[in-house]
Amino acid sequence: MSSQYFRVNALSGEQQRSPVFEQLLARADARASTADWRAEAFSWIAPAGTAMPPIASAPLFAECGAVDAAWVCLATPVQYIAENTTVRMAGNGILALLPTHAAALAADFNRVWEDAGITLMAGRSGQLYCLFDRHLDVLTRDPQEVLGRPIEEYLPTGEGAAPLRRLISETEMWLFQHGVNDARSKSGESAVNGFWFWGGGAPLAALPELQGWAGGSDVFFNAFGPREAAGTGSGVVAVAEAPGSVAWQGIESRWLRPAIARLRGGDLARLEISVNDWRFILNSRTLRRFWRRRKPWWEFLA
Repeated sequence: MSSQYFRVNALSGEQQRSPVFEQLLARADARASTADWRAEAFSWIAPAGTAMPPIASAPLFAECGAVDAAWVCLATPVQYIAENTTVRMAGNGILALLPTHAAALAADFNRVWEDAGITLMAGRSGQLYCLFDRHLDVLTRDPQEVLGRPIEEYLPTGEGAAPLRRLISETEMWLFQHGVNDARSKSGESAVNGFWFWGGGAPLAALPELQGWAGGSDVFFNAFGPREAAGTGSGVVAVAEAPGSVAWQGIESRWLRPAIARLRGGDLARLEISVNDWRFILNSRTLRRFWRRRKPWWEFLA
């Protein structure tokens, strides 16, 4: 019997009610989540004993193949807001780049940082990857955790953190009034005034084989793509749309309502919804808890 892991990432900005989502949370069993939701989700669709690859390494291999580097990380374009005593990441501060803009930034970065042992590589999707010629012993944080918050306590830590912290500052200065931002401004897009370096590890020679499928919009799970139809087998769905938003209606239609139908029909044994530090666990029995009243979804996370 198959199971589905559903991760909601984007919770910043104005909060909107979502009746279907709230009904599911109300009827579910709630438990504290693990520290790493991706590792938890990966175990659902990977053969037993399969090690999860570094977050950056999987999409880098999927887009660019094997690379000659000792350590790689994601260089996610972001928007910072400077305040009196701190720097905060904007609530919607994780930005997407056109592939042409990503390629232009990578080319200019490699010109400026020539012979520094660092290379910026642009993938077909517009994602940027930072490649280092030496291993970094460093702990980084997912930028989703930083949205709307001061960045100081989320900056890289560990013995190898100094190069990344320095690169964060240097790229802020480099991006100031960059030509790519002029082009983004003309099309009404937010300026990229920083990179968030995270998800690092050794590059891959091959992606691990999985038993299930992956869908949604997560940079790591997108590397594996749908291995089979989303209506069959076990799968992982990670979405960046906030519950109740206009875009959320498409998420419900594509992922949640079919999962509910599969639960009721007995084809899906378990649906697990991961939000912040909580997991909400549903099966055909819990779906019948009609007496549990809905409330705003964010109150379930308190």
